This record gives sequence, structure tokens and C-alpha cells, in this order.
Amino acid sequence: EERSRLQVIRDAILEVRKPTMFGELIIMLVYLPILTLQGVEGRLFQPMALTVIFVLAGSLLLSFTVIPALCALFLPAKVKEREPKIVDYLRHAYQPVLDWALRHARSVLAGAVLLVVLATVIFSRLGSEFVPRLSEGSIVVNMIRLAGISLEQSRENGEHVEAILKDKFPNEVAEVWTRTGTPELATDPMGVELSDVFVSLKPRKDWKRANNQQELVSLMDEELSDLPGMNLVFTQPIEMRFNEMVAGIRTDIGIKIFGDDLNVLKEKAEQVEKIVKETKGAADVTTEQISGQPVLRIEVDREALSRYSLSSADVLEAVQTLGGTAVGEVREGQRRFELAARMNTDFTRSPEAMDGILLPAPKGELVPLTQVTRLRQTEGPSTISREWGKRRIVVQSNVRGRDVGSFINEIRARIDKEVPLDAGYYVRYGGQFENLERARSRLMIVVPLALLMIFGLLYWTYKSARDAILIFSGVPLAAVGGAFALAMRGMPFTISAGVGFIALSGIAVLNGLVLVSSIRHLQQEGKSFMDAIQSSGSLRMRPVIMTALVAALGFIPMALSQGVGAEVQRPLATVVIGGIITSTLLTLLVLPVLYATFGRAAIQGEE
Repeated sequence: EERSRLQVIRDAILEVRKPTMFGELIIMLVYLPILTLQGVEGRLFQPMALTVIFVLAGSLLLSFTVIPALCALFLPAKVKEREPKIVDYLRHAYQPVLDWALRHARSVLAGAVLLVVLATVIFSRLGSEFVPRLSEGSIVVNMIRLAGISLEQSRENGEHVEAILKDKFPNEVAEVWTRTGTPELATDPMGVELSDVFVSLKPRKDWKRANNQQELVSLMDEELSDLPGMNLVFTQPIEMRFNEMVAGIRTDIGIKIFGDDLNVLKEKAEQVEKIVKETKGAADVTTEQISGQPVLRIEVDREALSRYSLSSADVLEAVQTLGGTAVGEVREGQRRFELAARMNTDFTRSPEAMDGILLPAPKGELVPLTQVTRLRQTEGPSTISREWGKRRIVVQSNVRGRDVGSFINEIRARIDKEVPLDAGYYVRYGGQFENLERARSRLMIVVPLALLMIFGLLYWTYKSARDAILIFSGVPLAAVGGAFALAMRGMPFTISAGVGFIALSGIAVLNGLVLVSSIRHLQQEGKSFMDAIQSSGSLRMRPVIMTALVAALGFIPMALSQGVGAEVQRPLATVVIGGIITSTLLTLLVLPVLYATFGRAAIQGEE
């Protein structure tokens, strides 16, 4: 009996209702782990995950309400089915390949296993980073000089660096300015020995000496490396602030050594700095200055004081006036300022100059300060940094030419072996590596949970653990392409790439779901086991390829983008595109072979 148009639409909607709903639920579950990310990575990728989940939820609702109504209103009564020529050509090319694969099942499965093993080896050698470095269009050169340097000398050094950068890079540098010392900011205290040189860059199309920002930084480092009495650290304004807020450092990594004795900390830091400098990829290696501040030590000679009938309080009062003594208050409207009296700073230039400081004795004579004290110039701590109440010193380094993960692993192995630490002293690693470890640890918990939920959903759909496992075989087959794509583009594994693998697993499972659903449906219609597998491959080739093309084409602009912020998105898009290619090809060949090899017992059990 011929069905009416509305009956055909109703039957079609009911036929795809279950696989459509479960397919979209699977994609939603895949993106749930991204919502658990914290810190910087959470801010970067949670909006994307929420957008996908809400879009899929809306799409699921519309597919069961608005779309059937639109079909009923606008679809013609008679529809002439035509295959595009390219689809017809692909189907004719695919069918003999599928037949060959089914006849040579062992060879196909061995080849698939070999690809997975090869991809695993390649993935293990990619290296790892937290997130790709964004090109902000500006550079910060952090200058670290000797503690105790004068403000005038710091200003001259900054102006000298500005002049060099403007002279050597006229086509790359737009503006340069220097900030020296910020002791009034509790979140970013800096003495006058520290300066930040901010370099605003011209548009990249105007550059003559470098093709990208990394090359430009290397050239600037070469031009400034011969400047005496200072260490230079290259970073970017936003990147510097992120590192300072998250890890308390300004570079890619910070090796923090904790302990009580400042001298021991300094000794251990020198050993660690030597190891870091000898490690390939190290750049801008510096150790936090915790000593070197000139200190004038005044020790009271009690015998001399007694000869002149003076007390220690008289000496203390004179010394206090060197730094200033509050003698009153100045008011300007609502504001109040302390009025301080202090001695001429000429007396503090050297121990010999203190001969001019006279103490009035009870008998009326004036006694030079140097006659009742012993003066010594010593070196004291310039900075005492603490973290969670524990003293620490930091060895900082940027990483160029290699990934941060392997760099830290190499350094950690050498430090554990070559830098012995007494009880109460320990080492922690901060910066990008710390963020990477936190995000990786969280993903290693939530991703398996999400995959387990997807497995449960598949088992609920088919009531067969074997079919669920066969559909899951698409995940490693898709990961093969993601690993190969990262290796071909020379990209390390980052959290951005990890998000790409998460998104890819959903697409891979969806492709397997389409193919297995078709095989089971054809068997229910009475086709034999092998005929159902061969027919389903031919019938479902078009939707599998279309699903892959839609996803891959959507990520191509992201993979090729060169705009601001594209560095974070490129690894994600690269993984998805590469994984979709292998997932589509291997799903159409390997999954039918897997089903033909391992799926028969499940079907027979059902019968």
C-alpha cells in the first residue's frame, strides 16, 4: 500500500529519531570534560564547549519539532532521487576496496594496529606545552641589574637599550618606553635595579629583518647580549602578567628552591642555573637576586662610649636621623603628610664621610661618630621572597626551539641527581609546566569518565558490549590522524591540541554509530551477515563522508588563520582535520572488517 507524503515524513523522522538523539548526546558528553578545566585553559576553552553543547541541545529540539513541520509544508509530493556524480564515482571506487579489505581481514587489521602503534610513538615524541605562545604585537625586555645601582644609572641603561632597539630595528619597532622600579605596588614590587622596556611593534608586513616574532626576539637578544652588568629576559606584556599572577614569575618556567638559609638557597640556585644553561633550548636564564645590597654596618664600641659618658641610645638617635625622623605633620585639605628631618646624604656615601657626624657628650665636647663605633661595609639581602610562608629563590628561564615539557623533564632529572638538598629544602616547578600538569591531571580523570558514559550510552542503545567496543575502535583510529597532523606541522601537544582530541573522539564515535546502526538494520530486514556489512558500507558512505567534510571544512579557516589569537586555535583545528581524515578512511574500511571478524557471535547470540 502506497503511503501518503505525511506518513513518509513521519516514518522517516521516527526512523532517525533514536540515532540522531544518541549521536547528539554523545557529542555533548564529549565536551563535558572541557567544562572542568580551570585557570587560563578554562577561560580559553569553556566558552567553546558551552556553545557547542547549547547549539546541539537546540538542534536536537528543532529536529523533532520545527524540521518535521518544514518538511510537511515545503517538501514536494514527488521527489526524484539523484546521486551527485562525485558520490556515484566514490561509491564505485569504494566498493571493490571494501570487498578486498573483507577478503584480507588479517592484513587490514594488522595494518591498522601498526598505524596506531606508529602514531603512539610519534605522539610520545611530540613534546608538550601548556598553550601555544600568542603573538601580542609587542615585546617586554625585563632588565635585571646589580642591586644597589643608582636611579640615574638605571635611567641611562634604559635609554641606551631604547636607542639600540630603535636604531637596529627601524622597520620593526614602532615605540619604545621604559619603566623602572615599582616599589609602591604590593602585587609587583620592583627596585630601581629592575626595569621593563616595552617595545610596540609595527605591522608584520613592514618587517625587514625577521619573518615572525620569535625570530625578532632572537635578533634583539643578539644585539643586546653584549651590554655589561645586566641580564635580559624577553616576554610579552599580557603573557608577563599572566605568568606573574598565576606562578609569580615572568618567564616560561620557574624553578623554585625553598629553604630557610639565604646563603644555602643562593648556593643551590647557582647549581640549578648552571644546569639550566647547559640544557638545550634554555634562553634568558636568570636567578632571582636575594643578596648584593650594599649595607653599612654600625657596631657600637661600648668602651669608647663609657670614656665619653655616652650611651647606645645617643648613637641610635644619630643613626636614625640618617634615614629621617618624624618631627611633625603637614596638612593639605583632607590629606596629611609626615614631616621628617634627616641628615645630609653626603654623610652616608662612605664610612670615612661619617666623621662629620658629631655626638654631643655630657661634658660639652663633640665626639665624631666614628670614634665610638666600628663601621663596616657589608653585603646584605636585597630581596627576601616567600611563598606560603617559606623563603624561596627562583631560577627563571624561557624556552626556545623546543617544547617546555621535555625541557623540564630533562632539567628535573639532572637536578634530582646533581643537586643534593638537606632536610627542609625542596624544589618546585612553576610557570607553564605547572599549568600543563594541572590541566593534564584533570583531563586524565574526566576524559575516561566521559568515555565511560558514552560507552554506557552505546550499550544502552544496542544492548551489546561487543558492538559498543567495535564503535569505540574509531577513537584510536581517529587519534592516528591527529598525531600525524601535529607531527607534520611541527606542533607539540598542548591543552589546545588535547581539546581537539576530545572533540575528535565524538566525531569518530558518531561515524561508527552510523555504520553499525546500518548493519544491524539491514540484518533485521533479512539480509545475511556479510551482505549487510557490504551493503551498509556502500549505503552509509555518503553520510559518513558528508559528516566528515562538514566538520573538517569548518575547521580549515581556524587551521590556516594567522590573525591575533590564532596560535591557540591552530593545534585544535589541526588535530580535528587530521583525525577526521583518518577516521573517515579507516572507519569505512577497518570497522566493517572488525565487525565481520568479531561481530558475528553477537548477532548470532541475539538470534
